[in-house]
Amino acid sequence: MPETTLTISSKNYSSWSLRGWLLCKMAGLDFVELPVDLDDPKARRELLLLSPSVLVPRLTHKGVAVWDTLAIAEYLNDVFPKKGLLPREAVARAHCRAVSGEMHSGFHNMRSALPMNIKARHDHFKVFTGARPDIERIKEIWQECLDAYGGPWLFGDKPTVADAMYAPVCSRFLTYAVDLPPALAAYRDMVLDWDLMKEWAEGATAEADEIIELEVEF
Repeated sequence: MPETTLTISSKNYSSWSLRGWLLCKMAGLDFVELPVDLDDPKARRELLLLSPSVLVPRLTHKGVAVWDTLAIAEYLNDVFPKKGLLPREAVARAHCRAVSGEMHSGFHNMRSALPMNIKARHDHFKVFTGARPDIERIKEIWQECLDAYGGPWLFGDKPTVADAMYAPVCSRFLTYAVDLPPALAAYRDMVLDWDLMKEWAEGATAEADEIIELEVEF
């Protein structure tokens, strides 16, 4: 068994796997990906938002097992403090944790209405009413961070935990053609053009499996 592994699910559909993978890459961690079997009922329930995230992502590093994306983020920040996963300044660090936690525990209507599907494109997607406040709140968070820290990333000149947490939202906003003001569209496009995001998207495109329940039809 390799010393460091990251258990992940579908690259096309699993936003939590993407977040954990980005964090490990940002920390400079050398790890082996361990994909779960998408035929596993637990894995399918997780992707369909019918169970808490217990299978993925799961980091095993030097005998330590860490699951839950924010726990992985905090662990990596402790082990690799020079990588800057969290801002150095205390107020910015607290703010980064707060908006990351908001993504971690909230926005349930948006998640169910706009499931992550990297391969898909829907040019005229009607967002149901319940998801719209989630989208507006995300726009507010992005704008506040860009204004406060000067961009181009949410907390300044390099990506942090917050950018990893919101990266799948950037993908969702592209998939479902969510309208954004120019500054936020530029942030979305920058994240999607990030080398790590392009690497993940290539893996998603190569996946043969489809989960019909997550394929939105119009």
